[in-house]
Amino acid sequence: MRPKTSPFWILRLAAALGAGLLAALGGSASAQQRVVPESHAAMKQSFAPVVKRAAPAVVNVYVRHKVQQRVSPIFDDPFFGRLFGERFGIPRERIQNSLGSGVLVSTDGVVVTAHHVIQGGDQAEIKVALADGREYPAELILKDAQTDLAVLRLDAKGVEFPSIGFADSDELEVGDLVLAIGDPFGVGQTVTSGIVSALARTKVNITDYQFFIQTDAAINPGNSGGALVDMDGLLVGINTAIFSKSGGSHGIGFAIPSNMVRLVVKSALTGSKVHRPWFGASLQQVTPDIADTLGLPAPTGALITNLHAKGPAARAGLVAGDVVTDVDDKPVQDPQAFEYRFATKGVGGEAKLGILRKGKQLTTTITLLAPIEEPPRDARALTGRHPLSGAKVANLSPAVAQELGAADDSRLGVVVIEVEERSPAARLGIRRGDIVVGINEEKIDTVAHLEVTLEIAGRGWRLAVERGGKVFNLAIQG
Repeated sequence: MRPKTSPFWILRLAAALGAGLLAALGGSASAQQRVVPESHAAMKQSFAPVVKRAAPAVVNVYVRHKVQQRVSPIFDDPFFGRLFGERFGIPRERIQNSLGSGVLVSTDGVVVTAHHVIQGGDQAEIKVALADGREYPAELILKDAQTDLAVLRLDAKGVEFPSIGFADSDELEVGDLVLAIGDPFGVGQTVTSGIVSALARTKVNITDYQFFIQTDAAINPGNSGGALVDMDGLLVGINTAIFSKSGGSHGIGFAIPSNMVRLVVKSALTGSKVHRPWFGASLQQVTPDIADTLGLPAPTGALITNLHAKGPAARAGLVAGDVVTDVDDKPVQDPQAFEYRFATKGVGGEAKLGILRKGKQLTTTITLLAPIEEPPRDARALTGRHPLSGAKVANLSPAVAQELGAADDSRLGVVVIEVEERSPAARLGIRRGDIVVGINEEKIDTVAHLEVTLEIAGRGWRLAVERGGKVFNLAIQG
């Protein structure tokens, strides 16, 4: 028969008994709470009290939306339309269903889930099922592809829901026990246990903000959007992806830290977009060669390369060649880690940056401001007989650059913000985030300039398009 005493009360008791010794040795509060079980009886205890506290707030998210399906691109040929009738090859409508998990983070029905779970959910029917079987329709109130997070609100006035509180994900340590709760493969709510295998994973290529908690708690398809909780039953992360060659769990799962989740939820409750502070500078990885040149003991930190003249970084006195080493005393390993640390500070107030300049360690204070939209974006959908038809473009500004994850500097330009499927631009391979640098050897600075240049180019275009810091040249005949 399972003992009713939770192991975590035993661990805390052990920690309390040793608190005096730890205090005398200068031990931290977090060190006092992390104690290896000292007896066989302690190791036989159950996670059940934690599950009872957290599991009622973990839900299933069902998304049902209509998609257009073509049998084959060959049916675009007008010959088949004349032969078989005008309706031949018209896209067929079908229903697509997706299933994921979510977490109730407030008693009034606010649910956070993964963005890829509800992708395409703007015109979709979304339902949320609680662990006790109740189902409610849900409204999408915010989606943020850059963090792979979305926020829903249940349509249930007057109902008080179970919810889960946020932990400070910066307090996690490698080796901490965690539980993953979700609905893998649609079999029903499932709990798996593991440890934090690694922190600050920044080379995963899942979202624009690369900074993940890695865990060996089993995470499988359907767990996306579910909860990663600590031993207090608090949310430390939202499960978002796994590393797998088979589609099943191989013991390497990734979760978005709760401090980022908290920022997105707060933004959802106060507006329609995520408000992130503007740094106003481009950053580069510190390589071993750069570290040797700068006199760094190890290749860590984020190297500033270009600054926006009106940006907060320039106003704070930063210059190209500075290396950012920490944000509010939290270490920065690379540019991705800096972007996470800086973004989770939110807009408003100040942050303290640790800077290495010419071998000297300095500190400076930077104001946490929203990015400016200068010049105005002037977004336009391009149409006509030219290779960029079907692309929606805008003037590049700090605000637009942040939305797209583009370089944060002061240059002018025109950036692609959307591409219509099966359009000339899509067939050419143009993507969201591409920057149109020039047409027919003429530099492009504004959307208005781009439109005029496309029209007067005649039947031939030589496009220069920047993607990922590299410029590609394309020659197209009309």
